[in-house]
Amino acid sequence: MPRHAESARQWKILRALEASRQGETVKALARQHGVAERTIWRDMEALQEAGFPLIDEKRDGRTRWKLLPNGLKGLQDSSLTLGELASLYFSRTLVQCLVGTPFQEDARSAMDKVAAALPQRMRAFLDRLPAVLHVKATPRKKREETRYRKHIADLLSAILEYRQVKMQYYSAASRQTKEYLVEPYRLAYAQGGMYLLAQVPKYRQLRTFAVERIKSLAVTARTFDVTEGTPTDPFPNSLGVHTGPPERIEIEFLPEAAIHVRERTWHASQQIREKSDGSILLTLNVCNDWALRSWILSFGPLARVVSPPSLAESILEQLEEARDGYAPHLDLELSGSFFDLSDHPRLPFRR
Repeated sequence: MPRHAESARQWKILRALEASRQGETVKALARQHGVAERTIWRDMEALQEAGFPLIDEKRDGRTRWKLLPNGLKGLQDSSLTLGELASLYFSRTLVQCLVGTPFQEDARSAMDKVAAALPQRMRAFLDRLPAVLHVKATPRKKREETRYRKHIADLLSAILEYRQVKMQYYSAASRQTKEYLVEPYRLAYAQGGMYLLAQVPKYRQLRTFAVERIKSLAVTARTFDVTEGTPTDPFPNSLGVHTGPPERIEIEFLPEAAIHVRERTWHASQQIREKSDGSILLTLNVCNDWALRSWILSFGPLARVVSPPSLAESILEQLEEARDGYAPHLDLELSGSFFDLSDHPRLPFRR
């Protein structure tokens, strides 16, 4: 039997013993895992050698194995169960999700302490288990690290003390560096970057600022009061990182895309209406922003905006612009002559 299968079975035995108040017999464990009783006896011996606090008790003429809940000093000190502590140990790969945030080092330190609470032989046992959790990190935003970390620290201080902030910020929309006086509400980590949600008194608007685009920042002595009605969740109306009022959006997805759409919760407001041909109509109350449009476009010909008409027109314009960018380069030579792909019957978008 492969070593990883043996380790996985032993882990399942540990969880079964932890969940059982009365303990489990070797015979019952053998039946549960489809192995011989002598295999379970070897598993028990291996787990005891690894440092797990297993004991056997005779009751009603049968020997039952139990896992002592307070058998590890590390568990007693942390008030964590074996399952909780081991789950945290497995989840150390989740620290990768925090790459680029000011919390990465703190999270790694916490994971190191979790590992330290486990005896060395127990860590060795857990490391033999198959990798149970992988993390695919999102693309990380580029920035000047020293300045970025200082700005994060200053913003955290300003948010906690309700102090206004003056900053020079590079606007991607205008491609210019502008000066802002803002009232910082909170920081949010999303899509590989840190974002500041702040009220701009000059415009009386709640806006989102990408922290890596802040060129300079100064916390002032002037305090502010949080505006009533400010959302507690970042970007509540957006599929991305945007603030703004929601609109009713209706999108029809063909069966090929419908299976992927219905499997996920894209937004808390979503409603799905099934159609007889396998397609669906998805309704969302979200911002009509870049994140929404790029998401719709990612489905290509499998998605069609039903409403509002202005969004449908915007999507069509972007598709036409994309087509115009490709068309001049897609003339193919066929039998010594060229033909224009705009007249090709298989393409979804034709002139």
